[in-house]
Amino acid sequence: MDRLAGQIGGSPSHGRLHPQVEPYDQRMIDVGDGHEIYVEQCGNPEGPPVIVLHGGPGGGSSPYMRRFFDPEHYRVILFDQRGCGRSRPHAEIRANTTRHLIADIELLRASLDIGPAVLFGGSWGATLALAYAEAHPEAVRHLVLRGVFLGMRRELDWFYGGGAARFFPDRWESFVAPIPQDERQDMIAAYHKRLFCGDRSRETRFAIPWITWENALAGLEIMGVSHAPPDYARAFARLENHYFFNNCFLDEGQILRDLDRIKHLPATIIQGRYDMVCPPQSAYELAHAWPGCELRLVPASGHAMSEPRISAELVRIMDGLR
Repeated sequence: MDRLAGQIGGSPSHGRLHPQVEPYDQRMIDVGDGHEIYVEQCGNPEGPPVIVLHGGPGGGSSPYMRRFFDPEHYRVILFDQRGCGRSRPHAEIRANTTRHLIADIELLRASLDIGPAVLFGGSWGATLALAYAEAHPEAVRHLVLRGVFLGMRRELDWFYGGGAARFFPDRWESFVAPIPQDERQDMIAAYHKRLFCGDRSRETRFAIPWITWENALAGLEIMGVSHAPPDYARAFARLENHYFFNNCFLDEGQILRDLDRIKHLPATIIQGRYDMVCPPQSAYELAHAWPGCELRLVPASGHAMSEPRISAELVRIMDGLR
């Protein structure tokens, strides 16, 4: 298989998800700045560690994420990033930057005595995995990345500046509808103004179209868009918008610029060929510049980790690393 452009075939029935397991450890860790993050561990306490980095920013972890790993082999660590999920305070953006999240992972590793780990992250989780690895390469054994997002302006312009809208004009119309015509040239700024207006009900009202736009494009086959619970939608929208409004708290092109720090590490990228949220260009460029990285382009698949071929390939990767 070509290292840069291997395309996965086969039936999505292979690479089945592992059985659901319950955590053997759940705790809150005080990371400072008034934040506590929720952390859980499951699987084999003596196994090689895997740190799971959820997407968003703002998404939070879920029990579904445990199922990509053989529980008899791996020690799996999931956590909710600042302001997300069960971390507290909920939807808080103060002291919430990429630098803070990188420091939180270091504190988590120290608190749980975690050695070099596999980093497993998709979308924003891939961004954070890369940023953390470049800051602490000695703490990383392997990177497994899905739906690569490099935190670059061109990627935000694609999704919020009209690129993806060319494929989903009906969904885009619903996304821009709440915003006055004269503010639509910068949708991130327009939503930022409303998601941080100080009126909780109004923030929640604008969070719904923000999150609906992303959810509508996450899967290759749209079967209808379910509305998230209001509290979840507000937290997700506020945190994601906060990061995007601030260019993910990264220098433009920082991840590619600092790639030399991790070129010695192995990595595997699982990328949906028809990913409309994070198009394959970024994954291709990353793999092209990284000798130890294998890119697996998955046909008939979009962005979501729950898509059959995407999830099957993620399981195959993790089973193959045993």
